[in-house]
Amino acid sequence: MCMEKTPWEKAVEFHGHSCPGLAIGYRVAEIAMQRLRQARSADEELVAVVENDACGIDAVMLLTGCTLGKGNLIYRDLGKQVYTFGSRTANSALRIAVKDTTGKPDPETAELRKKVFGGAANSQEKARFQAIQARRIEDILNMPEEEFCQAGEIDFKFPAKASIFPSVTCSRCGERVMEPRARLREGQPVCLDCFEEYTRGW
Repeated sequence: MCMEKTPWEKAVEFHGHSCPGLAIGYRVAEIAMQRLRQARSADEELVAVVENDACGIDAVMLLTGCTLGKGNLIYRDLGKQVYTFGSRTANSALRIAVKDTTGKPDPETAELRKKVFGGAANSQEKARFQAIQARRIEDILNMPEEEFCQAGEIDFKFPAKASIFPSVTCSRCGERVMEPRARLREGQPVCLDCFEEYTRGW
């Protein structure tokens, strides 16, 4: 008998492993979908603005249907565990700021982490670290929402829907480039890699 995978199992499969970062993104996406009463986005009905490029973004993509390819996942490189979700159908938006889920600093866990990620941990240390991580994942997935994050509706200016542009061939490398990203060099189109920016310091 074939058992249907749970959404969490699908997120782990998509990401490649289970970790606290993935759990954070999973929990954020769950909260957003419930609060906005939104189904998974088939097109651009839902927009996600993510302020980090950590593990949790994979769960956000999987659960919400917001992806770079569809143009409804927008990445802002701010290094914050902050996520904004806008529903075009409901004309409403939710901003979620994740609180510190790590608890008190634990010297043993810090040392284990250093060993595991540095490749110096033995099998017992790896098992111990995995057990600690598994407990933390369970905490993130099950803690009360008010302990996990601060979430509230906000005014949100929806970005324009994704556009499809013609491509031109770079006169230097011969590769195709989206027309709005091309530049002119000696009167010929070039890609950004082949373009030499001119500046005088301002």
